[in-house]
Amino acid sequence: MKFSANLSLLFTEVEWPERFRAARQAGFDAVEIQFPYNEKPETLRQALAENDLKLVLFNVDADDLLQGGEGLAAVPEKRNRFKAALAQTLDYIQVLKPEAVNVLPGCCFNTDRNEAYLTTFKENLLLAAQSFWPLGVKTVFEAINTDTMPGFIIHNGEQMLRVLEALQHPGLFMQYDIYHMHKMAEPITDFITRHADKIGHIQFADHPGRGQPGTGSIDFERIFLCIGQSGYQGWVGTKESLQWLSRSPVYRAI
Repeated sequence: MKFSANLSLLFTEVEWPERFRAARQAGFDAVEIQFPYNEKPETLRQALAENDLKLVLFNVDADDLLQGGEGLAAVPEKRNRFKAALAQTLDYIQVLKPEAVNVLPGCCFNTDRNEAYLTTFKENLLLAAQSFWPLGVKTVFEAINTDTMPGFIIHNGEQMLRVLEALQHPGLFMQYDIYHMHKMAEPITDFITRHADKIGHIQFADHPGRGQPGTGSIDFERIFLCIGQSGYQGWVGTKESLQWLSRSPVYRAI
């Protein structure tokens, strides 16, 4: 298994350039960033190069999603704004060359419009995949639990599979977040075992509290063994340091 550090949530006691150095010193070979757009891509590229780090993942801008809004990718009235965000993302891809870019589906607060939002999301997601794949970059999208984000239009594994089936694009994959799927009572190891080839990125945190493994109720030793045996070839993103992992018998087994 290959672990990447989420620099938007890790090492926040230091400024952005120092976070790359902290990740390297903590033993990471790769990092991910939620939204890199407050920094110039050339600045980020220099920090990656200076610390011999690979950028695994970042997100297309999601507008007001993290402030409690519906987001960007699924709202029919925001199609043009999504296209503008996509153009911005392409500029960053050209400089940073990530392995994958995540398109957050977002929420629908009017259930009568769920189908319209889902249709818009699929159209925008396909547009992203068609734009990123010729550059060698995967497009991923994720399900988020509806307790944390009520109205999130993609909130379980079956819904993600249906989107993949509908769009049939070779550059499109799921981003599988263990914390969110645990909260949705998903059969995590069974799903990963059956669909590892359709997963482009994995993230994790323990439940409750979204802390490191061992602080909550999720059986990470079983899940990590499952990931290691599943044939999954991508990165596993963490919001915690690797100190906990060095004490795990699963780490030693891998």
